[in-house]
Amino acid sequence: MSKPTAGGFTKTEGWMDWYTGPAKPQFKLPAGAVDAHCHVFGPGDEFPYAPERKYTPCDASKHQLYALRDHLGFARNVVVQATCHGADNRAMVDALVSSGGKARGVATVKRDVTEDELQAMHDAGVRGVRFNFVKRLVDFTPKDELLEIAKRVQMYGWHVVIYFEAVDLPELWDFFTALPTNVVVDHMGRPDVTKPVDGPEFELFVKFMREHKNVWSKVTCPERLSVSGPKALNGEQNAYQDVIPFAKRIVDEFPDRVIWGTDWPHPNLKDHMPDDGLLVDFIPHIATTPELQQKLLVDNPMRLYWPEETF
Repeated sequence: MSKPTAGGFTKTEGWMDWYTGPAKPQFKLPAGAVDAHCHVFGPGDEFPYAPERKYTPCDASKHQLYALRDHLGFARNVVVQATCHGADNRAMVDALVSSGGKARGVATVKRDVTEDELQAMHDAGVRGVRFNFVKRLVDFTPKDELLEIAKRVQMYGWHVVIYFEAVDLPELWDFFTALPTNVVVDHMGRPDVTKPVDGPEFELFVKFMREHKNVWSKVTCPERLSVSGPKALNGEQNAYQDVIPFAKRIVDEFPDRVIWGTDWPHPNLKDHMPDDGLLVDFIPHIATTPELQQKLLVDNPMRLYWPEETF
């Protein structure tokens, strides 16, 4: 059954709605696990979608997100500003305020953001800003503006999340390595998993992390990266085999600088909509020991987003 888009908005044609009735994961998450990459959409009648958006989703509310958190067995969430809301962070901030301290956020801001606005977002639980370089999702923002924003949010102890595609890393290298904060890469920089895991393209990403100790990676979104599958549907316990070598390599080499998240409600998927319970069952394939799972799901995201609770 199609999910609604409230507020008089019309869903993008062919939009894939998030999965209803996800499985209960067979993998038992460690106590205190954090879903460190997820979003809220609207609802559109309460939090309108941005005029400059590249897509219009179905609504995906904070209540639905937190119900999924509890169903899957997570303790906390990191809610990342969705591009369909532009730099209007109200839906994301509202989700944080409503979480009872169980959520932190990553915002999208522009150069004209005021110090009062940054302080208010910090008080609500925002701990980072996101810079998106995926051209089909956002319009280009000048790098000098982004660097200025990074220097301002550094004063709050925030980090910068960067979203880009693997082929663009060479031209973005100098900018990324000039950022003064911790830098968290979305989805391993979207590697082409049809290429060798030890090939030059992915080696450049590994070099990026190896040479810059402030760079972290989300080993997320196998459903976006996979080409040959199988898919996280119909009880599949060995989904996205073609992505595993890439994510496992990053977890093994940089165990203290990796985090994981569902990416619910999975914006802009074209091929299939995964069962989030089966996505959780992907985790032990890439973090293969209890020690690695504890770091990936608890210790690392807590250090990044709740440092005041990290001892």
